Amino acid sequence: MDLGGKNVVYLGGFGGIGQKCVQELLQRQVKALAIFELAASDDILAEWKNKNPNTDIFYQKMDITKKSDIEAAYKATAERFGHFDVVVNGSGLMNDRLIDLTIEINLLGVINSTLTALEYMDKAKGGKGGVIVNISSVAGLQPTAIMAIYSAAKTGVTTFTRAMANPFYYARSGVGFITICPGFTDTELLENIGSKMTFTFETPMLALYNKVKRQTADVCAKNLIKAIETAENGAVLMLELGEIHEVNIPNLWKPQMED
Repeated sequence: MDLGGKNVVYLGGFGGIGQKCVQELLQRQVKALAIFELAASDDILAEWKNKNPNTDIFYQKMDITKKSDIEAAYKATAERFGHFDVVVNGSGLMNDRLIDLTIEINLLGVINSTLTALEYMDKAKGGKGGVIVNISSVAGLQPTAIMAIYSAAKTGVTTFTRAMANPFYYARSGVGFITICPGFTDTELLENIGSKMTFTFETPMLALYNKVKRQTADVCAKNLIKAIETAENGAVLMLELGEIHEVNIPNLWKPQMED
């Protein structure tokens, strides 16, 4: 997909990978960009608007744990832009001590955002189609014991997004789905891991965790935007240490059908 001239919605665009992704999108000269976030960074927003006068940049306050906020944000954006071509669900929390909030932000928020966006994008309902990108994690591919709750939520994101990419859905809606699974990326999400683990008792896992190589948020963002431009519907992509790897998840179960 050529992102030039497209209308984009980005959830979680003021911090970490999201902020760098927004900068990459603006370099592609997108026509309009809506950022859904609980709180805005006024200085960053002003800078983006000043440097990109030809892009309609729009901030919408949204609590991703509230379905009414999600619905209001998409409604306001549809009224302003007319339609949107790309949605990136990038909001995230990694703190297993906050079990309910971890599930609400990382999984339920993605599901509610996706289904709400589809109401506007689905060609069968008068939309123009497009692509929805859901950001999972390597923890959504391989269970990460030190963060069992986070891992469960991200595994849910991976499975949900793969299911939504079913060819029957795509043929009807014209909306493709891509699952992005970043490896360890140097953002605030990885800070103070010892206070966010599933359990409080010590294990060798924390020491090993702290030795894992990390990529920068800049590198991750460049590859994430490249993935949006090049990936096909249903792709599951691992962004690891500056490289993009397509993950081929095997079919482990085939239902037996009645004759």
